[in-house]
Amino acid sequence: MDDRRSKPRLSVSLDARWESETEVRHARVTNLSEGGCYLDSVGEVRSGEIVGFRVLLPNGEWVYLEGEVRHTGGGTGFGVKFLELIEEQTRNLQWLLRIAQEAGPSDPPISADLVEE
Repeated sequence: MDDRRSKPRLSVSLDARWESETEVRHARVTNLSEGGCYLDSVGEVRSGEIVGFRVLLPNGEWVYLEGEVRHTGGGTGFGVKFLELIEEQTRNLQWLLRIAQEAGPSDPPISADLVEE
């Protein structure tokens, strides 16, 4: 399969939430680049759809991102291309990518898990 990504993706493991028309859905961001990410999640989206989602950072803060759905995994996840990130979003994304890259290939992916009481 031809890989058309312009920026390399790094493995991560970050909790996320995205909203469908009727409910909030949980997801896990499993890879990330400056240009987009993949969300493992149950739920239907359409290619070309704009999806807003929040990602839990390892420092416990949430960052809001928006992206265009570029491909779907048949109800088990989807890849998005980020849209017009503001400075704070870009800064958080670069920070995440830096710590993921510093972890190296033999270390487990960076992780931020939501603990619900």
